[in-house]
Amino acid sequence: MPCYVITGVSKGLGFEFLRQISANPNNTVIGIVRDKPTTIKKVSEELQGRSNIHILQADILDYDALKRAVEDTAKITGGGLDYLIANAGYVSLFDVYEPIGVLGQKPQELEDDLLKSLRTNIVANVHLFNLYIPLILKGRAKKVITLTSGHADLDCINQYELDLAPLYSISKAGMNAAVGKFHAQYKKEGVLFISISPGLVNTGHHHGASPEQLQKVGGMMQKFKQYAPDFAGPITAEASVRDVINVWERASVENGDGGTYVSHKGDKKWI
Repeated sequence: MPCYVITGVSKGLGFEFLRQISANPNNTVIGIVRDKPTTIKKVSEELQGRSNIHILQADILDYDALKRAVEDTAKITGGGLDYLIANAGYVSLFDVYEPIGVLGQKPQELEDDLLKSLRTNIVANVHLFNLYIPLILKGRAKKVITLTSGHADLDCINQYELDLAPLYSISKAGMNAAVGKFHAQYKKEGVLFISISPGLVNTGHHHGASPEQLQKVGGMMQKFKQYAPDFAGPITAEASVRDVINVWERASVENGDGGTYVSHKGDKKWI
């Protein structure tokens, strides 16, 4: 019976991971969220009768809470864990519409937002992996997956002048490096660490944007069209999650996939 831990399952991609993986009653699926009562209510309404779902409460920025979640996970699974999916993260609204030079006109806000991105998207996941690795080592699949972003690809940034969302991009690039370091340490023990971008997903992130902000997003979409001429817009969370799962199921240490940074298609085609 495969066991999964997924962070940030209250909404968006996290909830979709929870939905798709728990559809198989042989899977034990543990979701970690900040708001446990609201998430349990949502699960009871939208995923009725799935007794293989367990919801634990922990803010990923709270180290002690994560430690308790690991202890509770071990009680549920019997001490092992097959898959750890680091889905929770911080997507900034401060940097999403402006390049880094413009953000620099507000130095304190830039510093605060960048530190929040780094703490949430890198430091919290480093703690998460270190805390859960004893359970992963006792599991069968031994797979640790981080949700990353094509925004962290230096080649694309430079070739297509992708200057928006700089702070978010920096944090994701840093986490990609951390994944490589974890792989370097645990490869010999058969643990697969991998960063997978979910693609450009329609999660409502630009809801409420001003006309000027939407114009900037439109300019970025035109660059995406240059990058991928067949680009027709964001994909659904359902399609994205299905693709990401297929990538991690195909990936293995033996095939050289450990420590890599790939798209939801398993390559470097981000959209």
